Amino acid sequence: MATVDMHDIDLKEFNEVLATCTGNVFMVTPDGDRLNLKSKLCQLIGFTKLIEGGSIANATLLCENKEDESKLFRFNMFGEK
Repeated sequence: MATVDMHDIDLKEFNEVLATCTGNVFMVTPDGDRLNLKSKLCQLIGFTKLIEGGSIANATLLCENKEDESKLFRFNMFGEK
């Protein structure tokens, strides 16, 4: 699995992009826990730890699917949905 480091992302737009991912996407916490972001419960847990002022300050994601990795990388770099 490949990792994508996300920085300063709008949470609403990120959720919209995440919903289009076909494979599992995991958020790795600073403690090393992996939260499956396809689960709404894991999203709540993960996002509350990382949210600063309505946006995600910093997150590391693991993607099972290469297309999802590319999609999230483009979103992080260019803000494209």
